[in-house]
Amino acid sequence: MGEVADTPSDFAGVVIALPEPLASDLLRWRLSFGDTGAEVIPAHITLVTTTPVGDWQATASHVRRIAARQRPFTVMIEGTSSFRPISPVVYLKVRQGFENCVSLHADLQLGPLQRILPFPYHPHITVAHGVSDENLDEAQETLRNFRASFPVRSMGLYEHSSSGVWKLQEEFSFGGKRESATAGNGPGQTNRKGQARP
Repeated sequence: MGEVADTPSDFAGVVIALPEPLASDLLRWRLSFGDTGAEVIPAHITLVTTTPVGDWQATASHVRRIAARQRPFTVMIEGTSSFRPISPVVYLKVRQGFENCVSLHADLQLGPLQRILPFPYHPHITVAHGVSDENLDEAQETLRNFRASFPVRSMGLYEHSSSGVWKLQEEFSFGGKRESATAGNGPGQTNRKGQARP
């Protein structure tokens, strides 16, 4: 289990990691659309975006308490959409599990992770970010029939390092169990339809 580091950076995030083979599939797709950020930021659903942290132990305890009372749920992603023109992002839509993510986000944003966000929270999985309009169009069209589902049993507290890499500090299993530091939601747990490898 990855314990909270003694001297982590001053920024944190909380995410739902994607299981294999879905995570690797989306990595290949993102790279095929020219999104090199995929190499350092694996596909995920953000629950808390980059947030300043003053007390890591208090933050970890806060996330642990919320995870302990959360029940596992299923996420289904289906089709694409975009945040353009506000932001150059194409994403996979969360069809099932959307309200679960919204509820977790609202609970997590209290206490040590409280902050004012510039935009309303919208659960999604990014598949292209900061690339040309042509590549954004390609991503939105190519994956428009993409569909996958997977169980969500945990969420991870991440440190945003000075090198720009997200480092897992601790994974919190729903219901109070502890997960390994490298845990996602477990291999072989994904149902996928309508996919072709890039």
